[in-house]
Amino acid sequence: MSLHISFSIQNNKFMQRIHIFVVYIGEASKIYERGGQMNDEKIVDLYWERTETAIDETAKIYGNYLFTIANNILQNTEDAKECVNDTYLKAWNNIPPVRPAIFQAFLGKITRNLSLNKYKEQRAKKRGGGEADLIYSELEDCISLKNSVEGEYEKGLITKAINSFLISLRTENRVVFVRRYWYADSVRVIADRLQMSESKVKSMLFRTRKALKTYLDNEGVIL
Repeated sequence: MSLHISFSIQNNKFMQRIHIFVVYIGEASKIYERGGQMNDEKIVDLYWERTETAIDETAKIYGNYLFTIANNILQNTEDAKECVNDTYLKAWNNIPPVRPAIFQAFLGKITRNLSLNKYKEQRAKKRGGGEADLIYSELEDCISLKNSVEGEYEKGLITKAINSFLISLRTENRVVFVRRYWYADSVRVIADRLQMSESKVKSMLFRTRKALKTYLDNEGVIL
């Protein structure tokens, strides 16, 4: 299942547009065993009804998923927990009027955006780099930008081209790319998840970045 590249979140206090490349939920995200838990549609209904148990149900199903996204970027348990809690608040403030088509992706994008913002604040305060610095440095090898990679990346200037490129990849290559550059998984985590060697993951990422650069060059996406 693919996810559209952008969506808008609006209420009377804030408005923002979040750009991401296509995320293949069925391929790259963890499949959660629900058991007798509520499905997404019923949880979203609780938000629309302004029933506070909506947040409890969200945390039960997606708490670990959201924490993983935040902690991959921030590498700090307390900061990651704060971003997850802020995600619940954002979801509560924006449903309604928004009714997410894919609830898991909706939550994941909010958490990722909050975590990246906090990461940039931390870096500005010289609290040190981490996996996110490594990821951006890798992307700089294949994306030519006048300004910072993260700045142009967030503006979505190359999102459409990257979406098209991802569609052209084999499933395994696409999963590795998305796990690395959207979920911010380390090479070791990707290797363990997909049961392959770290050297193979590094090689796949290198070849995919090289192919992406060629693709962007051919598409005329030189910023």
